[in-house]
Amino acid sequence: MDASTLETLAVGLLALFTAGWFVLGGADIGTGMIAPYLGRGDAERRLVLTSFAPFFLGNEVWLVAAAGLLIGCFPDLEGELLSGQFAVVVPLLAGWVVRDAGLWLRGRTGGSRWRAGCDAAVVCGSWTVALAWGWLLAALFTGSVGAPAGGPVAVLTALAVAALFAAHGLGFAALRLTGDPYARARVLVGRGGRPWQTFALTGFLMAALPVAAGLGLPLRESAADGTTLAFLVPALLVVTPLLLAVQAWMWRTFRHRVTRPSYI
Repeated sequence: MDASTLETLAVGLLALFTAGWFVLGGADIGTGMIAPYLGRGDAERRLVLTSFAPFFLGNEVWLVAAAGLLIGCFPDLEGELLSGQFAVVVPLLAGWVVRDAGLWLRGRTGGSRWRAGCDAAVVCGSWTVALAWGWLLAALFTGSVGAPAGGPVAVLTALAVAALFAAHGLGFAALRLTGDPYARARVLVGRGGRPWQTFALTGFLMAALPVAAGLGLPLRESAADGTTLAFLVPALLVVTPLLLAVQAWMWRTFRHRVTRPSYI
């Protein structure tokens, strides 16, 4: 394959990995954001967390893959992005760590205060991740890699992206929950609506976010040399079908609605 084809494939894979995380990882982030609304008591909140607990680690693989591809195939852009958007990346990663810590540690002890603290970590971490992504996208939409976005536009973009995360979480929760949490999740769907249609719509919008942001980035200009791409791109093409197959197996295995707390 020539250099132009390799660059095109690298850009396409980056779009696939980032869009995949926004659709799949965005579902568990969004559900975590609205957990206090969906689950009013300890048992209900645990049910809400159970709805996405089997998926969240597998979903994070998409973001790790996107980051690895960005570092390997677009090193100049990655360096500029990391240094220029450092003030955005730090809260994004901190929120991610806090959210995951809340999920992992919730069941370590039996105290109600401990569980409430872990639930708060999940909610606060999820909101931080969603708002940080909105802040980052506000800059990327304008092609500004070297500095964080500022002003009313950045605030409105961050809030709009966070609202989309929450709506996507509602759509996912309507597919997974039962009982009163399910009834609350259907507020976005309506009495006569179908949850999967809502999830498909929000999923499409979530996937469009990173793709639209990528259109303004100098991806081809910052691509690695042909030798590096010739090594990395074929390897990624081999791994990607395996990643898709594992995700398909996971969603099929845990496709049923949750009826009792488990996993966490």
